Amino acid sequence: MPDLLLELFSEEIPARMQAQAADTLRKLVTDALVNRGLLYEGAKAFVTPRRLALAVHGLPGKQADQREEKKGPRVGAPEQALAGFLKSAGLASIDQAKIQSDPKKGDFYVAVVEKKGRPTAEVIAEIIPEIIRAFPWPKSMRWGTGSLRWVRPLHSILCTFGAEGDEPEVVTFEVEGITASNITRGHRFLAPAPFTVKRLDDWMAKLEAAKVVADRDRRKDIILNDAKDLALAAGLELVEDDGLLDEVCGLVEWPVVLMGAFEERFLDIPDEVIRATIRANQKCFVLKEPKTGRLANRFILISNLVATDGGAAIVAGNERVIRARLSDAKFFWDTDRANGLESRMPKFDHITFHEKLGTQAARIARIANLAKIIAPQVGADPVLAEEAALIAKADLLTEVVGEFPELQGLMGRYYAQGEGMSPEVAAACEEHYKPQGPNDRTPTAPVSIAVALADKIDTLVGFWAIDEKPTGSKDPYALRRAALGVIRIILENGLRLRLGALIAAAAEGGLPAGNGEWRRDLLSFFADRLKGHLRENGARFDLVDAVFALDGQDDLYLLVLRMKALARFLESEDGKTLLAGYRRAASILRIEEKKDGKAFKGPTSAALLKEEAEEKLAAAIDDVKEHLAKTIAAEDFEGAMTALSDLRAPVDAFFEAVTVNAEDAALRENRLKLLDEIRTATRAIADFDRIEG
Repeated sequence: MPDLLLELFSEEIPARMQAQAADTLRKLVTDALVNRGLLYEGAKAFVTPRRLALAVHGLPGKQADQREEKKGPRVGAPEQALAGFLKSAGLASIDQAKIQSDPKKGDFYVAVVEKKGRPTAEVIAEIIPEIIRAFPWPKSMRWGTGSLRWVRPLHSILCTFGAEGDEPEVVTFEVEGITASNITRGHRFLAPAPFTVKRLDDWMAKLEAAKVVADRDRRKDIILNDAKDLALAAGLELVEDDGLLDEVCGLVEWPVVLMGAFEERFLDIPDEVIRATIRANQKCFVLKEPKTGRLANRFILISNLVATDGGAAIVAGNERVIRARLSDAKFFWDTDRANGLESRMPKFDHITFHEKLGTQAARIARIANLAKIIAPQVGADPVLAEEAALIAKADLLTEVVGEFPELQGLMGRYYAQGEGMSPEVAAACEEHYKPQGPNDRTPTAPVSIAVALADKIDTLVGFWAIDEKPTGSKDPYALRRAALGVIRIILENGLRLRLGALIAAAAEGGLPAGNGEWRRDLLSFFADRLKGHLRENGARFDLVDAVFALDGQDDLYLLVLRMKALARFLESEDGKTLLAGYRRAASILRIEEKKDGKAFKGPTSAALLKEEAEEKLAAAIDDVKEHLAKTIAAEDFEGAMTALSDLRAPVDAFFEAVTVNAEDAALRENRLKLLDEIRTATRAIADFDRIEG
């Protein structure tokens, strides 16, 4: 079956846009083909700095013919109806239609419309120009006098279509004066002459000969493997960087890996600063000493040229730039250490955190106060927690963090260590920001935990108090991430904290009062984030709802323990049967309460327990309530579930032997109260109404 090859050749496409552009081109073209009845076997997109390409395999040579019967008006219908039918069906006269009979509706006209399938090349010539003109680049430009917008000036379009073994045809179309052909070009400097290609394998082979590696993944493999080999030859190890690898892969069509060096005097700068400097300014990889794990004074650069001098001039140019940038970094590092963190703090008095939440200095004071409150609850020294919270944000105003914001926290740790602060305080300077994403680690040191929780809770409470909550997909203050960070810190460290009390303490630390409802709403927000977190880890979100619905359930670690025990119970036969019995009881109660217009609340009257089954159920409920109270107080949730399972048999026996809606009104009401006692007993564990399935 025939294949399509499309290449859009332009000036350099920004590296950050390349991968998405390739995916978009593949989807737009294949969707358009399928929508026109042209199914395919496979498709692969390619992208280099100067070309965006697509190969679609196994297309049919033409669209399938279509035959459609179009139902028309009844025989004898008005002329106006007949004329409309003829026009829509494409018939010249009513004689071209046939007549069909319907026993109920009588005779009516039917037009048989046959539509011949068009050649695939003709369809391609129609859809590709539309896709090019409407291509959704994040940023695009116009050039010359044309109206076409493309990411960079588009020079040529290659489009061929044909089967293996045949001479493919050029799919001819035009976009803004650019006519599609079978001609492309190789590397801008190493092989700029034009050449013709036929299909995918021919295109890739000739591009390779013209110093272009068209496959993005292969370019990445070449860069990574050659960089590792070059490092190994020098007795060093490559510090791998997937993000940088993606970026440099999008900067070259013919990757050439070279090694450069910088002066050893720069190695007293922290490794992270050296790496950030070299990465940000020159897109180069750093190397490390295998024995020490520290950086070496070497770097790997990726060139797009095979230079006649073996790359000596390219390396020298990069070394000059890196030397200058590292000199700046060393100046920043030395200046920061000379001035100290404490000297930065007064500046926070003049920096607004949020117009309704005051200055950064006020916020730091709130965090320090809250960290001191949290510290004893997480095993931290309150004095150290307060000290860490007061200094943790200071590195935001240092020269290094001003140049490399991604190093905030880490630089605070370096500076605190250099000033002789306690290890706990230095660690908290870095770790109080964590976790910053689902794959980031959580802090485990008590002082770091206290400051991290205080920082995140102050943020959440502050923005809830001024009604600046996330809406839809908008979350400009990263409040969802902050809430998830609190949840992960608590759960992963097994912390026993009352979230409601922490919210109250934060609110009383100088934040706007707001209205009374926001605290409850913030707890609900935590519940939603907890459900999402647990669901990602395989838990049932309805069980989180069921447990969170009970009053006072703001101890997240205890809540999860209770939920896990409930999940195991509901998977057992006792749990499934009791849940079914509960639902029957709850259903009867809802119906009868609605009918009578009142709620039936226990306790029951022992004198009105006439049947043996209801007497046994009432006694079992009393025993279970007592056992539940003891086991829950002891936080023995497995024991609580065992106690709850004792209700299974008496509940089953009750529904088997007792008629709830007895004719005697007093008896009926007492039995409905007994059903409420079942509901009350189970609610010591969770709100069973919220359990699904």
